[in-house]
This record gives sequence, structure tokens and C-alpha cells, in this order.
Amino acid sequence: MNSLGKIAVMGGGSWATALAKLLLQNCETILWYMRRDDRIEDFKRLRHNPAYLSSVELDIERIEFSSDINYVCQQADTLLLVMPSPYFKSHLEKINVDLSDKYIVSAVKGIVPDENMIISEYMVDHYHVKPDKMLVIGGPCHAEEVAQDNMSYLTIGCTNLAHAQSFANCIAGKAMRTVTSTDIKGIEYAAVLKNVYSIASGIVHGLKMGDNLLAMLVSNAILEMERFVNFVDSTPRNICDSVYLGDLLVTSYSRHSRNHNFGSMIGRGYSVKAATMEMEQTAEGYFGTKCIQEINATRHKVDMPILQGVYDILYNRIQPAKAIRTMAETFI
Repeated sequence: MNSLGKIAVMGGGSWATALAKLLLQNCETILWYMRRDDRIEDFKRLRHNPAYLSSVELDIERIEFSSDINYVCQQADTLLLVMPSPYFKSHLEKINVDLSDKYIVSAVKGIVPDENMIISEYMVDHYHVKPDKMLVIGGPCHAEEVAQDNMSYLTIGCTNLAHAQSFANCIAGKAMRTVTSTDIKGIEYAAVLKNVYSIASGIVHGLKMGDNLLAMLVSNAILEMERFVNFVDSTPRNICDSVYLGDLLVTSYSRHSRNHNFGSMIGRGYSVKAATMEMEQTAEGYFGTKCIQEINATRHKVDMPILQGVYDILYNRIQPAKAIRTMAETFI
């Protein structure tokens, strides 16, 4: 058994499936919470997730599935949270188990809705998780490529580097390189912001405004990200590290990026509702844009023209081309 004890995957999407695949390479067994019993039964019968990454066959004899979130929380020592941020709070509100002595690992790249808090702050504040047992995952890594065993990279953040390394060991493998960091806030905020900027890059793509402008957008986005995370938290960081710049690049350019694809639809004239319905998946950046805009407007007031532009397009219904041109006037 690893030093983090029994690990439970909390969520049933593509990222949860990819992380479960990694865990099963190093852990004898895992627990897995999924909300729907029919999905669990299909998973057991088919030996793969029926809804996501169906090409990944898993050893179901080493997985204990349950739709009872409290049972899973009671049995596990470590909870790997992989729910979409818009539904995160509603899932956790069902929990009546004491989580204060659990290890919590967040792979949620978003903000807690209505609270405007990053996951680590919310778990420490509302569930009394010990700060040195709160871990976060970040980095340039698409679930689809983990499923294909492509070389991938993840950063595990925790104020206790020994705990970070313990979890890193649980997911490391021939195709997965891991590093550790103490920059929890920076990793979490960067993960939210890169989704916002990915929507912006998708809008530019959808508008067919060209690669030159897209390059300017992304290069200015990393500067905007650096301004914000440095203002919010003074932990030393190199914004060119893969967990910041690498994640921004892969999310802004990859065909696997939900946020880029969502933005591209907006650029091509789709409404937010129509784009969401056609994708049938959650574009975290849509919700993250509103949360970060509110956090910045009420607490920090950092100069963030790209964030403002995306917010204006998605929530103030400003014409995308007009908002992008206004945004571009600030680029350096």
C-alpha cells in the first residue's frame, strides 16, 4: 500500500477515467465513485467507461465502484476529486463523513460556483482539510492522450512536498512524467485562466483572424496570467514552467481542448446555449470566466484585458470581432 492509503476516484468523466488508468498501473486496487448506477453496471459489463474514453479497458476486478458518496469517503484515505467545477459543490453537499484527516487531491480545473473560491481554499475552509494534506494536479495533459499512452507531464502541488511526491509516484509511469511544487494557488488559478484564454484563442480561430493574432493573444495571455497569480500569491514561480505556460499552450491550440472548440463555435456565430448543447460536454472556461472576473473585480483589480474581453463576449453579448479588436489594442 502507498503512503496515501486507499485512493478513491470521485467522478466519472474522461479525466477521471484517465487518472484511474494511471493509478491502476501503481496501486493494487482503487475505489471509484460514480453518481449513476446504470453507468456503473455498464462499466462492469463492458470493462470500460461507457460514456468517456471507451477505448481504455480497465481491470474492473481491482476497482470497487459505488454510487454512495459517503461510503466511498468513509472507506478511502485519499479522495481524488475529478468532478466538473459547475457541479462540484452539489456533489460535496451530499457528504456527511468527516474529511478533516483525509488526503484530498484536486484535479478540478475550476472555481467553486457561488463561492468564488479555488478548490483548495474551499476544502480547507468548509471541510477542515489540513493544508498540508491538500494536493492539486496541473499541467499540459489531455485525457485523450493519456488514454493513448502518449508522453505526458503533470505537476503535483502541495505545501508538503513529501505528500506531493507520494501521489506523484502513484500516477507516474513510462508515459507519464511528474514533478512536484509548493505553488498550490498558482497552479489552481493558472488552470482556470488557461481555460479562459483557450476560449479566446478559439474565438480568434472561429473568426478566421489568423495565426499572427493568435500568437499575440497567447503570448499576452501568459503575461496576464503572470500578473494575476503573482498578485494573488507571492510563492516563487517560473511562469514558463509546463504547469503554467505548457498547459496554456496545449489548451489554446489542441483539437482535444473543449474550451478552444467552444470558443471556435462562438467565433463562428453560435450562441453560448447552442455551443454548449452541440458539444455535450462542459467547457470549464465559460464558468471560470465569470468567477475570475468577479474575483478580480471585487478583490484584486489586476489589469486583465483578455479576461475582460472574453467576459464581454460570453456574458455581455458584445460582438466577438469587436471585443477581440478592443482586446488586441492592448497587446505588446
